[in-house]
Amino acid sequence: MHILLNGENHELEDSLSISALLEQTGLSGKRIAVEVNESIVPRSLHGDTFVNEGDKIEIIHAIGGG
Repeated sequence: MHILLNGENHELEDSLSISALLEQTGLSGKRIAVEVNESIVPRSLHGDTFVNEGDKIEIIHAIGGG
């Protein structure tokens, strides 16, 4: 399955949940925001939201400062 992940083509063997995708990319447990096809996916739905063929996914790291 082909998706666009942070502006780059990415190949997945199977459909994954957002949570599984984050684990696969080493971002699980980090302070991030996930957008799928220009819609923010709340953290509470990461396990229930699955990646589909052709999805455009943006993973944004939260940076604190002050």
